[in-house]
Amino acid sequence: MALYNNRIVVKVGTSTLTNDSGKSDLRATDRLVCTLADIQNMGYEVILVSSGAIAVGRNKLSMKGRPDYNSMRMKQAAAAVGQCSLMYLYDKFFGDYDKTVAQILLNAEDIEQEEKKENLTNTFDALLEMGVIPIVNENDSVSYTEIESEDRLFGDNDMLSSVVAVLCRAKRLVIMSDIDGFYDSDPRLHPNAKLIEQIDTIDEKVYALAGGAGSRRGTGGMRTKLQAAELATSNGIDTIVTNGKRPEALYDIVKGGKAGTLFTGNI
Repeated sequence: MALYNNRIVVKVGTSTLTNDSGKSDLRATDRLVCTLADIQNMGYEVILVSSGAIAVGRNKLSMKGRPDYNSMRMKQAAAAVGQCSLMYLYDKFFGDYDKTVAQILLNAEDIEQEEKKENLTNTFDALLEMGVIPIVNENDSVSYTEIESEDRLFGDNDMLSSVVAVLCRAKRLVIMSDIDGFYDSDPRLHPNAKLIEQIDTIDEKVYALAGGAGSRRGTGGMRTKLQAAELATSNGIDTIVTNGKRPEALYDIVKGGKAGTLFTGNI
């Protein structure tokens, strides 16, 4: 599969886009958008996979304290409201840098059905050819797999971002987390944990190092990031896990520099 060397997929999670109260972190969002706009100005085609709709919607609807706070229907309602707020912010911030964005909401069947998958690929290609930055999220207002299932296909959009990277034949996938990369032990529990800068093979030993879910505002732990990296790298896509609070690391990444953990693509 021929990859587009100038095409990059960037995934940001809930913990990157919101603060501890669940409100949108406007400063963090603007820094991310500014960096992505710069990357596109450097000649790269950018696809953003963004979580955060449920957390933002919950805050906007003042859901905290409701007895049905964690019910599926409340999560889906929050997602519907929060997605509008997220896209409003993205449209505004990207517009400040003269960039046009498009919203693409996906469900698992959109990826699994060949006709839909082909149409989706064509849509991405058309948008990128016109200089548009597609912003992708799972359609949480109607989806139940990510919200409820323990064996979900998409873990906080980690796997979704990998699938999108494969579909779009991107050369790089950057997964922005709330820690600096992949460590030999959990850095939250072990102060002496060491960052692993490069992993060429994702095997059982690597999975054994992965802990559970990360921050309480997201659902994707390091294991889902490994699964996403495994899919991407098996299709030749270099995958980088780095800290979402420092989006400027993308400048180093596109230049081939070190930032976080690099999982090398191999076919």
